[in-house]
Amino acid sequence: MDGKVCLVTGANSGIGRETALALAKMGATVTLVARDPAKGGATLDDIKRESGNEHVELMLADLASLDSIRQLATDFRAKHQQLHVLVNNAGSYNAQRSETKDGFETTFGVNHLAYVLLTSLLLDLLKASAPARIINVSSGAHKGASINFDDLHSNDGYRGMGVYGQSKLANVLFTYELARRLEGTGVTANCLHPGVVRTNFGRNNTGIFGSLFVVFQVVARPFLLTPAQGAETSIYLASSPEVEGVTGKYFVKKQPVESNKVSQDIEVAKRLWQVSEEMVK
Repeated sequence: MDGKVCLVTGANSGIGRETALALAKMGATVTLVARDPAKGGATLDDIKRESGNEHVELMLADLASLDSIRQLATDFRAKHQQLHVLVNNAGSYNAQRSETKDGFETTFGVNHLAYVLLTSLLLDLLKASAPARIINVSSGAHKGASINFDDLHSNDGYRGMGVYGQSKLANVLFTYELARRLEGTGVTANCLHPGVVRTNFGRNNTGIFGSLFVVFQVVARPFLLTPAQGAETSIYLASSPEVEGVTGKYFVKKQPVESNKVSQDIEVAKRLWQVSEEMVK
């Protein structure tokens, strides 16, 4: 990865941190994207120390804000003329409904629309740097989901896990449509399920919902992957020569597998693309 420029969102903890650390150890120039300056700064120092790589930087962005995402893209382009690997990793689970600064349901906004906007703002840079790779972290939670175009922002009967599954299905649909549109450019797009990982995922929830996540992680701890194990497929897709030129696939444990039936519906993917473009303007 010497000479490669990488950007990883949600990089201050969990599988995002481990992905960024691994790429830095391989010699890449890595931009960490985080929302919290204190946590992000601490992670930046740790990764520099652990990797021995000084070509690591922190950029702050709130992925629940379209303006903040646009500023992130502007800041990145001001410092870098190339981008070889974009890892859309940041995500959230919200047990109770809330909205982003732009009025989108938060899970859909952060988990899907942020991927769409950031990728589109950096797409010409990726094309100019080809061969380049886009990696979207999805989830096996997409398997039982569908896209409710009549209520994408879940105003009617909010269910946290159902909304999360829809957002992760949107990641897969977006990846497949993106791969089709990028054919012949030298830029690949793949997505993945990291596994059930022992991270801070879900702990943003307050009250009983946050407590349940803590209890689950304590009880299930022996069966959960470590963040380093959960990051293996992201790292593989970002760096391995084995997937050079491979695009439009859904990976589990570093192997391409079949995603759910809805995700393979080209008309659904095109409709979601159009609707998402309109939302992020």
